[in-house]
Amino acid sequence: MNFIDKVKDVEEKIIENRRHLHENPELSSQEFETQNYIMKQLDELGIPYEKVGTTSLVGHIKGGKPGKTVALRADIDALPIIEQSGASYSSKNEGVMHACGHDGHTAMLLGAARMLVGIKDKIPGEVRLFFQEAEETFSGAKKVVADGGMDGVDAVFGIHGMPIETGHYDMVPGYRMAGCDTIYVKFEGVSGHGSSPHLAKDTVLPAAEFVTQLNGMITKFVNSQSPLVLTVGKFVGGTKANVISKYTKLDISMRYLEEDTRKVIHEKLKDLAEGLAKIYDISVDVEIEESTISLNNDTEIAEIADKAAIKVFGSDKNVQGPILMGSEDMPYYFQEAPGAYAMVGYLNREKDTIYFPHHEKFNIDEDYLKLGAAYHAQFAWDYLNNND
Repeated sequence: MNFIDKVKDVEEKIIENRRHLHENPELSSQEFETQNYIMKQLDELGIPYEKVGTTSLVGHIKGGKPGKTVALRADIDALPIIEQSGASYSSKNEGVMHACGHDGHTAMLLGAARMLVGIKDKIPGEVRLFFQEAEETFSGAKKVVADGGMDGVDAVFGIHGMPIETGHYDMVPGYRMAGCDTIYVKFEGVSGHGSSPHLAKDTVLPAAEFVTQLNGMITKFVNSQSPLVLTVGKFVGGTKANVISKYTKLDISMRYLEEDTRKVIHEKLKDLAEGLAKIYDISVDVEIEESTISLNNDTEIAEIADKAAIKVFGSDKNVQGPILMGSEDMPYYFQEAPGAYAMVGYLNREKDTIYFPHHEKFNIDEDYLKLGAAYHAQFAWDYLNNND
């Protein structure tokens, strides 16, 4: 069965859903109206569902034949950005914008649901639909898992729109996106007068040394074939030019792929901070907060996903792009069942849909929506009918 032909019948509804969602964005775990809107769509289709987490939904399309269970996931939250896309359907919620395309993701999954529910008697097994809150805060997937969304799931699949030319996609096995930790470092010394630094214990200088040595640690302790990015996004110390700073605080973003690399840098970063604290006779506290883990496409599931994509996009449309050092909470589903995550192109220069996610002028080529919807449905069908 080829869903690229079936999607023509639901394309208009997909666009309608997407534009409504785009006009009415909501922040992470505040997507109550979004949840209500999705429930209305599912009710019209006769698809049963349950609420999970704070604002997430899990829908169920149970086939007429026994079989496995495959989950399809779409994220539903928006970002705190003032929209400047110029679209006629721009955000009505000032300061909140679907600048990452989750409105499109949700509309595509609803489109896939419309196609699949129409042939449910032919489906062997179950297609489970995840409309997931709070991807932007990396908390939504864990809520869905905790509330049983992945119970009994054999495979999981998701899509993210990216600035790849419309009509193309990226599906590659192995690592595809980075894990992310946020690291908070706080140096504490003794304040004093700027004219007599020897009578105080400064924290700005050791904090500055800490920053300059961070990237050196990457070259000396990390395999050059294992990508790692450390970004000091915030450096706060002092109150006045002639006052020795008692406190200096750093906020650091760390992106990684391999768990061994992550552990090494955690250890060495703590050693560096504690070593500098000892040299300067001050104290230091290091707090490491996990944001999300790295995303690794399962080889077998990625192969099924690529074959499904060829039916939708055609041959020679897989761009097989580089690993992205951005992060997602999709891999928390992969801890429960093997899965794959595809990047699908929305870039169209004539329509000015050229911006990377999180840009205030972000918009999508709506021609990509039917492709994503068909891809969701095609993967689910092909996986459930795969007899290997």
